[in-house]
Amino acid sequence: MSIFKDCDIRGVYGSELNEETALRLGRAVGTRLAGRDCVVGGDLRPSTPSLKAALTEGLRASGAGVIDLGTLPTPAFYFGKKRLAAYGGVMVTASHNPPRYNGFKLIFGDLPVIPEDLLAIAQRMDSGEFAQGQGDYRQEKIMPDYVTTLCAAFPGLKAQHIVVDAGNGSLSIVAPQILRQLGQRVEELYCVPDGTFPNRDPNPAIPAHLSDVRQRVLDLGAELGVAYDGDGDRVIFIDGRGRVQPADRTLVLFIRYLLRQHPGASVVYDLKSSSVVAEETLAAGGRPIRERSGHAFIKRRLLTEGAILAGEISGHYFFGELGGDDALYATLFMLKALGDWGTTLAVVMDTIPIHPITPDLRIPCPAERARRILEELRGAFRDYPLDTLDGVRIQFPHGWALARISVTEPLITLRFEAHSTQELERIQGEARQRSPLLDQLMVDYHSRL
Repeated sequence: MSIFKDCDIRGVYGSELNEETALRLGRAVGTRLAGRDCVVGGDLRPSTPSLKAALTEGLRASGAGVIDLGTLPTPAFYFGKKRLAAYGGVMVTASHNPPRYNGFKLIFGDLPVIPEDLLAIAQRMDSGEFAQGQGDYRQEKIMPDYVTTLCAAFPGLKAQHIVVDAGNGSLSIVAPQILRQLGQRVEELYCVPDGTFPNRDPNPAIPAHLSDVRQRVLDLGAELGVAYDGDGDRVIFIDGRGRVQPADRTLVLFIRYLLRQHPGASVVYDLKSSSVVAEETLAAGGRPIRERSGHAFIKRRLLTEGAILAGEISGHYFFGELGGDDALYATLFMLKALGDWGTTLAVVMDTIPIHPITPDLRIPCPAERARRILEELRGAFRDYPLDTLDGVRIQFPHGWALARISVTEPLITLRFEAHSTQELERIQGEARQRSPLLDQLMVDYHSRL
């Protein structure tokens, strides 16, 4: 599987990418920048320092000026790029992937990259046709400014008892620091920075990874738990009853709060989200916009539509005021909303409707087999309303089914929703009946469990 995904570059360090990859990437990005500045940052993974050094060497050798932001969370990296008015940016990170992975998130100008941008970079790396130069290099410490700005945006928060599970990732130090500075009572869990992620998988969007933080919330009687991913741009919330709240349902809470202040505004959501997101947006007087899954696609749509809010079930929350996503900002926004409403997460989540929906079923599947499954589904359900924006989304009278190829890993992802459990079972059964390839994949998958 190629290291060039739809939204970024990612692979297993040492076998799929290495310092030579980073050097050539720097040369290609530096060539595109044509002498303009590029901010560079990195996460906590053991392979990040050497990859970042090689990337920096390549950028400078192609004439780009490098502003090194050091080791920091990805949202702080984007904050630094904007604050320093740099045109380009490369963050060395594999985000929520296991520690053996690493990668690169790229940005040019104000908009995130699209697949065509990454294809052009890949072709430039292959051709070896690079600009020549010797770009400047300087270091900037952006974290103090980032902390000050975040704290200034949320004055007077009502104090709550919070368990912070940083997963040993990039928010391990700064999240407890900011929350305490804003008057919160914080209990730390896995808040010692360690890019080998020794205590849990860095992807918090899978509830099985959050058993420890759930238990800690219950044991301490805390009102809220937060779990972050490896580079600090995703957050999943746990309520005071120890329930992991799916990100699309938490998005509804943000929708209700913001649309009261900005009626008629647009909200972007990924196509894996529950129908409740669109229904609640309409009920609040907003305009729901469905977009394909993927950080770059959601963020780009937020910006081009002038939307007030966007979200993905992976735990990314994007705010129009920020022009992007930030897990710590989302945490503070949650505290503000709950404080203004005078309630707790557990209470307010019980007011949000629930449709029977499966989790995001992530099944290992080679790309070619996944493509054949999608083709078979398109043909088998050609008499149904289909959305092929990203994979195949089949609209049934009382629910939907989705199959798509993961943009970051060799997986096919499936999700089903309906208005009743009986209808949910029927939709899943019909999808498998009409697509023998999908049925066989499911049989193979369950046999390995």
